[in-house]
Amino acid sequence: MILIDEYDVPLENSYFCGFYEQMVGFIRALFESALKTNDYLQFAVITGCMPTVWAGRTPGRSSRTGYESIFKGLNHLRIISILDKQYSEHFGFTEPEVLEMMKYYGVEERFPTMKEWYDGYAFGDSDVYNPWSVINFLYDLNADIHAFPRPYWINTSSNDIIKELIRRAGRGTKEQIETLLLGRTMDIQVHEEVTYADMQDTGENLWNFLYFTGYLTKESEYFKEDAIWLKVRIPDTEVKTIYQNTILNWFRDRIKKQNFHDLYRAMEQGDAAKMTEILTAQLSGTISFYDSAENFYHGFLAGILSQSEDYLVTSNRESGNGRSDIMVRTPSLRGRAFVLELKVSASIDELEADAVRAMAQIREKNYVQELQTEGYRKIDCYGVSFYRKDCEVFAGHF
Repeated sequence: MILIDEYDVPLENSYFCGFYEQMVGFIRALFESALKTNDYLQFAVITGCMPTVWAGRTPGRSSRTGYESIFKGLNHLRIISILDKQYSEHFGFTEPEVLEMMKYYGVEERFPTMKEWYDGYAFGDSDVYNPWSVINFLYDLNADIHAFPRPYWINTSSNDIIKELIRRAGRGTKEQIETLLLGRTMDIQVHEEVTYADMQDTGENLWNFLYFTGYLTKESEYFKEDAIWLKVRIPDTEVKTIYQNTILNWFRDRIKKQNFHDLYRAMEQGDAAKMTEILTAQLSGTISFYDSAENFYHGFLAGILSQSEDYLVTSNRESGNGRSDIMVRTPSLRGRAFVLELKVSASIDELEADAVRAMAQIREKNYVQELQTEGYRKIDCYGVSFYRKDCEVFAGHF
């Protein structure tokens, strides 16, 4: 009996490292020797993130023996994917199993957090939890019942598929990612035969990879035009953090390649209209996640402003000490300093009023006092409001 786990990991690594065809040839030869011309083989199981394959000495031939080009020539294959109802409950922990484990360790009170972070996968007709993350969170809860949840799964994969999705995303794909981050679904046609070589052919192939590798899960399925279709969504909070962290890293890399001298020149000249134009253009090209809007916009603006070598940027959101959201200053006290306060609007019609309200908050709470105490004399203030891909900047002087 031969058991091969994660057969597709070498394929994924070779794809992103540039020697995919050589790896396909090697694995194909290995499998033919071990699984076809091996007179001693009775039974074999091959597992991976892509559809699982069961091979045994039974009559018949799979209709997908060309899958991934490595099973070509092999007979008697039985493919079991996460769409199949057979064995579906074994792809992860069911909710009764999770509750039983938490009861054993006496940490049942943390079940709502466990469910929010690690539940949400639909395999076949079973709802399951991520087993690796459940085990790790239980390990931490056993030591400290107040332990914070963490994205344990993120450290078990390179997440290159997510990075590829973000890197190649056009305007339509960015809107689809934002839709998913809002907790909504999108429809994809299932292609179980897709290979790594096909990944860049169409956006649909890439969405299929994300589904089969656990970055998406099905909300429901239906049959249309002789094909299986899925309504897919992001499974849980843990996976959502992977998308968000990847997007933030992509955004940081993206803005490092850009020149924001025009933005700083507008700030120095008190040109709120020009600042609004530049920031709106940047928003239109990024990927947003609005359920954590304040943190997103704060990181967005702080990231852009941090690109200048002439100014120091201080972000005060984390401290919660009553200071303004962002302070920007030159190292020299004879130079310039700026105070920026951010607001997130409930609608496009409230953008201008919220920018004015942000400026009023700067005045009321005297956010410039710290800079004045340090010795700065040229201080400009800006109220900035955001709504989705639009912003408004209001200027003031002290």
